[in-house]
Amino acid sequence: MVAYEKALEVNPEKSDLYKALSSAYSGMKNYDKYKDYKDGERIQVGYDGYEVDTYRMKYDKNGKPHAIPGHNLTAGALGVFILWFCWFGFNGGSTVSMTGDDTMVSAGLICFNTNLAAALATVAALIVSWVRYGKPDVSLTFNGALAGLVAITAGCDVVDPFGAAIIGIVAGVLCIFSVEFFDNVAKIDDPVGAVSVHCMNGAWGTIAVGLFATEGGLFYGGGFAKLGIQLLGIVSVAAWVLATMFIIFTVIKKTIGLRVSEKEEIDGLDYHEHGLASAYAGFAINDPTYAELDVNENTDLGEDDITKASPEKVAAAVKVVKDAPLPAELDSGMHKVSIIVQLAKFETLKKALNDIGVTGMTVTQVMGCGLQKGSGEKYRGAEVDATLLPKVKVEVVVSKIPVDKIIDTATKALYTGHIGDGKIFVYNVAKVVKVRTGEQDYAALQDVE
Repeated sequence: MVAYEKALEVNPEKSDLYKALSSAYSGMKNYDKYKDYKDGERIQVGYDGYEVDTYRMKYDKNGKPHAIPGHNLTAGALGVFILWFCWFGFNGGSTVSMTGDDTMVSAGLICFNTNLAAALATVAALIVSWVRYGKPDVSLTFNGALAGLVAITAGCDVVDPFGAAIIGIVAGVLCIFSVEFFDNVAKIDDPVGAVSVHCMNGAWGTIAVGLFATEGGLFYGGGFAKLGIQLLGIVSVAAWVLATMFIIFTVIKKTIGLRVSEKEEIDGLDYHEHGLASAYAGFAINDPTYAELDVNENTDLGEDDITKASPEKVAAAVKVVKDAPLPAELDSGMHKVSIIVQLAKFETLKKALNDIGVTGMTVTQVMGCGLQKGSGEKYRGAEVDATLLPKVKVEVVVSKIPVDKIIDTATKALYTGHIGDGKIFVYNVAKVVKVRTGEQDYAALQDVE
């Protein structure tokens, strides 16, 4: 776990700088000719200040990012289309009134441009992801739709449909490559692509005004004046945000902190913040048993250091159950060790077993309960009858490695001084057959032990 932490920790100074740069494009007042329709640039890039999230296991020890799929893409699609629909109110509705021909024509153009840019950005993101990854990426396609909406916001009332189309296409493509950059190069954990969607495409949309505005845009004969103003606006906003948000996040870091503990990251904030096993029905990846339990005679054994704990306390915390020994003529010398462990301790156990030569294991998420009788939390004022708690079952079959060594290693890895640290079951194995080669018993175990 220490190796993982070193590989995955984002440098605190770099983290603060990132948050400062990608936070609100707020606090900036309009320049005389700076074009940012209804504060589109400042709102969009400002959104990133509220989209900071971290996953300790996002990157492996070599810095390669791991994919963390969303729980429900259907819900994600619904959210995107709700945003898409509401963007007509955000852009078109910002004309404030429909009392004259001019405002009605303007609102119609704004809504048309908004929809056109979003639609083409969606298609562009889908095609680019399809070409780059071999299959269309649904999640990045959703990001592309939002990128198009963000990019068109600043200039939706001053560009024609052709300009809106180009803005949307570029936004969809930019979103894909921006996500790759922040994941693979910058090593910044942005789980939903918020920086790519809102910051990068907010900036692109602002620049695009200087290129595609029908009055004063570079591509419409207006020269570089408007483009220069737009660029100056972006630089000014970034400078303001860098200074103010660096100060704000530094104060937060030095006082209450920017990051939750490792245990809370692994268990999940649903449990620690809200007392829920999981916010997603039928989808629990956290382990509430690792949360703080009330100290009582049923849970606290009085010693959290295994080197100081008595054998009785160790046995109470991590129970070991063995099959009766077989007669010599029936003993194959192979044993299956089944370990019930808290999810928060799984990585520690896996590393400990790897260190003694165990290279293959079967892992299953299971449910169970013991003396803890569940977590006793409340939902909507009523006590939750939480008697079954999520656990992980790790199974290994060994022959060459002594069973007692497995038990001793697992016990040291799991012990915290509380009942419920884990259970270890040892079974005799009569025969093992490797299906691919037909090898049996000890020979069949060689590629997994």
